[in-house]
Amino acid sequence: MQFIHTDLGYKQRGEIVEVTLTAGANVRLMDSSNFSGYKNGCQHRYYGGLAKRSPIRLAIPSSGRWHVAVDMQGLVGSTRASVRILPAPLPEIRETPLAEVPSLVRNNPPPSVEPNSQYHDVFISHASEDKEDIVRPLANALSSKGLNVWYDEFTLRIGDSLRQKIDRGLASSRVGLVVLSPSFISKGWTNYELDGIVIRSVSGEQILLPIWHNITKQQVIDFSPSLADKVARSTATHTVDEIADEIADLLNSK
Repeated sequence: MQFIHTDLGYKQRGEIVEVTLTAGANVRLMDSSNFSGYKNGCQHRYYGGLAKRSPIRLAIPSSGRWHVAVDMQGLVGSTRASVRILPAPLPEIRETPLAEVPSLVRNNPPPSVEPNSQYHDVFISHASEDKEDIVRPLANALSSKGLNVWYDEFTLRIGDSLRQKIDRGLASSRVGLVVLSPSFISKGWTNYELDGIVIRSVSGEQILLPIWHNITKQQVIDFSPSLADKVARSTATHTVDEIADEIADLLNSK
């Protein structure tokens, strides 16, 4: 049996083999043992199959020495083939898990909590314009995971004191969420107010998690440079359920 053989040498798992053909053909990616069986007409295992389009790409399934064989078995005509190796994809970008952020969660109510005030797992501060789009679904998702969520009292309106609202919420909750959006930052509150809340403790520990919603990093930087450097989650890269799951895991791990 005639075939076109390319010895790929030692390849790492995940590297991509690209095979370009001038006509449809059988393409087999094999390790050395199976290639020996193939060329001797014996039973063998392979990755690939009949390629009707070109180029085709096959991922190296495990590190080792690999071969590509192209043949016209069962087909009419002939083909030419070229083979090249593409680099493996870069590792997936992974954000720091919330559970690894120091002091993101308050484990015990601080002495400053007002008498007879109720303690909550999560409070959410937000602009009223974002309630339907993000805040209510997030609050419902958190509640469905058994968390005590308080957010209605912290709906921010023109004239509200951002510092007092968020400070009181943080004092009565284990973790505080602030939904940053164009509506939030357009309310006219000054940067130093929110910056003061984020770094409210003497040690500078973060006990507030910003949720970016329909907002760019440059907008956050323009609004509050120090806030842009804080650990955050964004609805552009995470679903509401994913954010809720991570917050629930964070609280359950403490």
